[in-house]
Amino acid sequence: MAIKTSELNARLFGKVDKRRATTAQEAQKAASDKAAVIELSVAGEATVEFELVRVPAADVEARTSVFAENAREQSFLNELALADILTTLKDRGQQYPAVGRWLEGNKIEVLDGSRRRMSCIIAKQDFLIYVAKGINSKHAKFLSDVANAHKPLSLYERGKEMQAMLDRGDAIDQKELAKVCQCSEALVSGALKAASLPLPLLQAYPSVAELGRPTIVKLHRLFFTLTDTEQASLLAKLDATPVWQTVDASGISRITREVTLVLEQWCEELKPKSANAESPAIDLIKGRVSYRRRGDALAINLKKMGDADAEAILAFIKSRLS
Repeated sequence: MAIKTSELNARLFGKVDKRRATTAQEAQKAASDKAAVIELSVAGEATVEFELVRVPAADVEARTSVFAENAREQSFLNELALADILTTLKDRGQQYPAVGRWLEGNKIEVLDGSRRRMSCIIAKQDFLIYVAKGINSKHAKFLSDVANAHKPLSLYERGKEMQAMLDRGDAIDQKELAKVCQCSEALVSGALKAASLPLPLLQAYPSVAELGRPTIVKLHRLFFTLTDTEQASLLAKLDATPVWQTVDASGISRITREVTLVLEQWCEELKPKSANAESPAIDLIKGRVSYRRRGDALAINLKKMGDADAEAILAFIKSRLS
């Protein structure tokens, strides 16, 4: 049966092509049918025959690999990041086959389905994948990009793609990137900040896809206010058990908050303690008011204060700082 790319999306991802499937249930049923062979007109060009292959659980990691140009960062795929599909996979097995191409030595390169592949490895389940010969690099990239549209990329992954566009000259600045990518300039800025962060810092979190722009901006500030030596020390601390596995919390949101607190504490500990001598008190009104600065702290010494003056000064401080 010859089908178009849009129909393959419905068959594999449970998406509805309203011209051919009237309900999500129909699209999901098409996927669950798992036809042994399908013909697909890839990107509206060459028609390619895909066969359904079942890779035994014990062979998935060694026999399959992920397309090098897949935008999804594979090192982020852990049991928490994959929680949305792991439960179903463990209970009912893989519901929707992945898509790939044959390599030499009977190996398979996964073009769509890197999350399903890793989930099968973690859950020790067989891996279902439609595989074809003769898929060129252009078509491989097309299939990979179609797949990534199903599960949104993290800010880091989007930032990597945006930075590549800048490097290639596809866009000249962040403003043009925002137009090309159809998003806000704030999102572009956050994504590029995320892409500039070292992987070990992001791998400290349970699910990088859940990191929003405020957290990314905070991490960027924390890391890049450190000296080169301090950055190296931080990365050395991260080169062990992932931080998210060491915190006493449950649920991705709570674990994420705890990891951020740990990283803030580590960065603070790496900064040298101030060795400056205490600054002398400065007279503001001789014999009545003096003050002393310590970093961002201000200590004021007031003498001979009546109740009315004290209340007025306290009220001003409260109105100024609250």
